[in-house]
Amino acid sequence: MNRSISGATLSAMIAIVSTGAFATGKHAGGHGRDHDAAIGEPGIDSKVTRTINVDMSDAMRFTPSSIDVKQGETVRFVVTNSGKLKHELVLGTEKALKEHYEVMKKNPEMEHADPNMVTLAGGKTGEIVWQFTKAGKQDFACLQPGHYDAGMKGVVNVSKSAR
Repeated sequence: MNRSISGATLSAMIAIVSTGAFATGKHAGGHGRDHDAAIGEPGIDSKVTRTINVDMSDAMRFTPSSIDVKQGETVRFVVTNSGKLKHELVLGTEKALKEHYEVMKKNPEMEHADPNMVTLAGGKTGEIVWQFTKAGKQDFACLQPGHYDAGMKGVVNVSKSAR
């Protein structure tokens, strides 16, 4: 039995994995460290400096929709879906969020499992722990089909560290 995998077979396997050609309907990872680096990085619970409560509603709004943090700060977002529809809060650059939203519109049953987001059924609460490593504007949005277009988005203003 030959235990080595040919280059062509390996390439085909990588292509299948990287294009998400699985029938599971899941969308886990795929954003990679480059994406995270643009908006910060997953936070560590023991380094959380404060908790920010965010509400998502069927009025297609986040409350608050503008959040101020300091560069280097690790924040726990406690996100509650007070509506009946499924909503999510996804942290990202405006460009990445728009690109991901287009994919979501074509694949509305896609599910996620990334540290920069939480997806919640109506009445549920979840958390994101995130460290904001770069000063500037970071965006967040609900990428469920129709929600982003309806204005379900917000901004995290990251002020420069005094170091």
